[in-house]
Amino acid sequence: MTSPDSPVVIILGATGGIGSEVVNRLSARGCNLVLAARNETNLSLLATRTGAMAIPTDATDPDQVQALVQQTVQHFGRIDAVVNCVGSILLKPAHLTSIDEYRETMALNLDSAFFVVKHVSRAMMKTGGSIVLCSSAVARTGLFNHEAIAAAKSGIEGLVRAAAATYAQRGIRVNCVAPGLVETPLSARLTANEASRATSEAMHALGKLGTPGDVAEAIDWLVDGTRSSWVTGQVIGVDGGLGSVRPR
Repeated sequence: MTSPDSPVVIILGATGGIGSEVVNRLSARGCNLVLAARNETNLSLLATRTGAMAIPTDATDPDQVQALVQQTVQHFGRIDAVVNCVGSILLKPAHLTSIDEYRETMALNLDSAFFVVKHVSRAMMKTGGSIVLCSSAVARTGLFNHEAIAAAKSGIEGLVRAAAATYAQRGIRVNCVAPGLVETPLSARLTANEASRATSEAMHALGKLGTPGDVAEAIDWLVDGTRSSWVTGQVIGVDGGLGSVRPR
């Protein structure tokens, strides 16, 4: 059960594979949740199931992100944490990536993250809070056909470190998780057959793909102002070793 004193948390990309698992975990520990996503039908179903507040939002539109923040503050009086799970996967070499594909990749990943930091940080100025973004192991490990998404995710990691420095004196912590390949609807086509799945698993030192729960556990910890109160400016790899360990 939630109460007025329970943490107020916004989750963008709430209906995705990782986002919905974050919703489940934070809901189970009694947080007051505001869920945001573009698909109004799925968003409404998730909000009804968890008793959360739903605000349809296109996170690539700064005005909609600002409205999301304003409506949350108007309803709850504050924001304690925000999680941005909005993102995409594009596997193409640079020379075959269209300008529209590049811009969409940057918008969904880097732009959405920047807009969240821009508008939520202002709302947290007096109370502090936690901002959690999502990067990827591809930001630190060069993988073929990942140029656009690697550029976007690398930008998020730079954003995390700079924003952490800017807002630390305000009590605002800024961190991100950097998953490897996680089994979600977004990645389903990469594991659609036995051969491609085996190849993907072999890229990870632990020899297996991640689950949404693996990543949501780390996000839950970063959201919690008690358990991770002395953590800011960090990129936490939840990646089966992909970002830092070479498989045998």
